[in-house]
Amino acid sequence: MQPSTNIFSLHGCPPSYLSHFPTSSPFCGQNPNPFFSFETGVNTPQFMSLSSNNSTSEEGEENHTEIVNERKQKRKISNRESARRSRMRKQRQVDELWSQVMWLRNENHQLLRKLNCVLESQEKAIEENAQLKEETSELKQMISDMQLQNQSPFSCIRDDIV
Repeated sequence: MQPSTNIFSLHGCPPSYLSHFPTSSPFCGQNPNPFFSFETGVNTPQFMSLSSNNSTSEEGEENHTEIVNERKQKRKISNRESARRSRMRKQRQVDELWSQVMWLRNENHQLLRKLNCVLESQEKAIEENAQLKEETSELKQMISDMQLQNQSPFSCIRDDIV
């Protein structure tokens, strides 16, 4: 708290550097600061209204802080919701990939069964082909033997004549 003393009463008159101002000046004998009383050292009603303005300003700051906190809270909620949506989207993608894995495994098993059937058929065809080649070779040998018999010098003799 300021002492309740008038600064001009210390010397009895205004300082010499203020002497060039007219005595009828609004500041001579009066407080140049309308918001503070030198005599009482307390706030004047005008300053009190500014003080209430300061409280309004503080309320404004509080409101601003509340607004900022509210925005932060909304942002948090929004971020949580966004994260939840991202997790759900990721889970759907994982589920879809697992579905594809299962479908591809099933497809792979079916293709392997078909491949095994084709390989068995191929083995049978190779065996049958080898058997047919052997029969063909035997038949060619028989034909060759028959032709040799027909070309022999005695081929004109019939067996039924003798």
